[in-house]
Amino acid sequence: MVKVKATVHGAVSIVSAIANKKGATLGIELKVEVTIETSEGKGIEIQSENRSLSSRLINKTIEKIVSKKYLEKNKMLITIDSEIPTGYGLKSSSAISSAIALACAKIFKPKLTDKQILVAGVDASIESKVSITGAYDDACSCYYGGFNVTDNGKRKRIQFERIPSNLIAVIFIPKNRKRGNLKKLKILSSVFNNAWELAKEKKYWESMTINGLATSAILNSDPKIIIDLIEKGALAASVSGNGPSIAAIVKKDNLSNVKKVFDALEGNIIVSKVNNKKAQVNGL
Repeated sequence: MVKVKATVHGAVSIVSAIANKKGATLGIELKVEVTIETSEGKGIEIQSENRSLSSRLINKTIEKIVSKKYLEKNKMLITIDSEIPTGYGLKSSSAISSAIALACAKIFKPKLTDKQILVAGVDASIESKVSITGAYDDACSCYYGGFNVTDNGKRKRIQFERIPSNLIAVIFIPKNRKRGNLKKLKILSSVFNNAWELAKEKKYWESMTINGLATSAILNSDPKIIIDLIEKGALAASVSGNGPSIAAIVKKDNLSNVKKVFDALEGNIIVSKVNNKKAQVNGL
């Protein structure tokens, strides 16, 4: 019997990759912990308080790393403990698939590279239809922490940098979970491409705010919120992922002013530090 635990953090969007398969993200401290225990028997058992987790994504990720022969003769108990709300654009599925891939690799294929572990989760995300692009940008920030600018189509990380550690992400989770039509993001593909080029030049805050204005106009959020957040001192603000959450990046001094913008809206506020820590896995 073997037991391991993997820890992977969440992320927020700087540039949405849906229009052009080119994205940028930054790591936040909210985390997912996945514990895998193997024993004699057969089958995969998943334990989690979160009812909306995709068991299909979890099973697909496992299949990418663990041989069928092994699965037929051994039982796997997977316990998932997540601080990341699911279905709000905060990269919970990327964090979970990366954590499962990392834990499985530790047990079954210790020689896999970081990239191979990441790609297992990305492929599983596409095959289980959890993600349109495979979300390589999301997976990179969840796994490596920091700022990550990626070409999702080529599975390539173009730019990586640590985030100044004095920054905080203020995330608003609206009560209304309604999302807009994602396909319409392609209408503004040149705008998203410009935002991505800015991120590539390390102009992350301009890039994120352009993304915020473009995505909020299309995905049923009010662009005025983005403007209000900037006015109150946020360095940048954007819808995260496909929404509906909105993330603002602030310095400590402006935290209470930025929170006030969200206080007027119906929903919850999460305050998280930024994250530069790489994913970790340990035997228990």
